[in-house]
Amino acid sequence: MQEALAATLDDSLTVDDLVALVLRCGEMGVRVMALLDRANTATYGQPEPTWVELGVREGPAILVSGHDLRDLDELLQQTAGTGVNVYTHGEMLPAHAYPAFRKHPHLVGNYGGSWWRQQDEFERFGGAILLTTNCLVPPRPGYRDRLFTTGPAGWPGVPHIADRQDGAPKDFSPLIARALELGSPQPLEEGRIPIGFAHAAVLSVADQVIEAVKSGAIKRFVVMAGCDGRQKAREYYTDVAKALPRDAVILTAGCAKYRYNKLGLGEIGGIPRVLDAGQCNDSYSLVVVALKLAEALGIEDVNDLPIEYDIAWYEQKAVLVLLALLSLGVKHIRLGPTLPAFVSPNVLKLLVETFDIKPTTTVEQDIAEMTA
Repeated sequence: MQEALAATLDDSLTVDDLVALVLRCGEMGVRVMALLDRANTATYGQPEPTWVELGVREGPAILVSGHDLRDLDELLQQTAGTGVNVYTHGEMLPAHAYPAFRKHPHLVGNYGGSWWRQQDEFERFGGAILLTTNCLVPPRPGYRDRLFTTGPAGWPGVPHIADRQDGAPKDFSPLIARALELGSPQPLEEGRIPIGFAHAAVLSVADQVIEAVKSGAIKRFVVMAGCDGRQKAREYYTDVAKALPRDAVILTAGCAKYRYNKLGLGEIGGIPRVLDAGQCNDSYSLVVVALKLAEALGIEDVNDLPIEYDIAWYEQKAVLVLLALLSLGVKHIRLGPTLPAFVSPNVLKLLVETFDIKPTTTVEQDIAEMTA
C-alpha cells in the first residue's frame, strides 16, 4: 500500500509501470482471499453442499446480515437453549454450509435477499435484527427499535454491540432480550436453495464435473460473481441466467447471486446449474476451481477453458476480484451493468487492448458471444 501511494507522486513512472502496480494489487487480492479462506475453513470447517430453507418457524427470532462469521458464531452460542431462532440475510447465507454452524439446530434458514432490499425485508421480518458489517442503509422507523449494529456498522440512535475485549466474546444479551420481547417472523417466501460449492466441495466431485465437460453435458461455465444493487439495469443478470442454454453452469459468489439463485434452474447430472461458492471473498474458490479444471483437462492457458466471465461490479471488493482475475492472466471479462467511474476513456482503452475487458451490452448479444 505504501509503495502504491508513493507511486502516485512519482512522475517518472510509465503507464506500464503503473499497470504492473495495479496487477500487484490483484496479486495481493488473491493472497488476501486465500488467507480469508484458510481462516474461515480452519475455524468452521470446509463448506459442504447444503440446502437452505427459505421459510420461517414459530418463535422469537434474530435476523443476521453482513459478512462477519465470528459474530454469527458467538451469537449462536449465546442463543443456544433460549428458544430464539436465528436466520441469515444477505451475505450471511453461506454460513449454513459450514459444519460449525450447521450443528446449531436453531440456525433455521435464510430470510430475504440482497442488502438493498433490507428496508422492506427488515420491516416485514418482525424480529430483532443484527447488522454486522457494511451494507446498512438508512433504517426505517418501523424496525429501528429492534435493529442492532456491531463492528464497523453503525447508525445514530441504534444500539451498538461493543467490540471484543481481551479476547472475550461480544455480549449479545441486549439483542437476545429484545428478540424475546417480539413475536415470530412474518413469512416472506417458501422453498429452499442449494449453497456450499466452494473449491473443496467442487473438487471433491471433480471427476464428475470433468466427465460432464468431456461428454458435452456441460458446454460452458459462466462466472457471474460480484455485487448486487438496486438499479433496474441489474435485471440483466437475472435475464442472462434465464436465457443461458441448459448445458451452462453458473459459478457465483457475493450478493450478485440473489439475482438468480432462486430461479430453480435445475441440474446437469446431479450438478446444480448455480454453484454458489459463498461470500465476496469466496471468489477465491472460483479461481481455484478454474485453475484445477485447467490442470485436469491438460490446458495450459486458463483463457482456453470453457469459462466466460460476466462480473457484476458495485464497490471495492468486486474491483479487487476483477484485479485478482487480471493478475492471474484472465482475459475477455465482461463488466457491468455499467462501467465503474474510475474507468476513464484512457483506462478503458488500456484494459480493452491489454485484457480484452468489455462492458456488458444486451442479454441477447452477450449470450450469443458466450455461446459461440
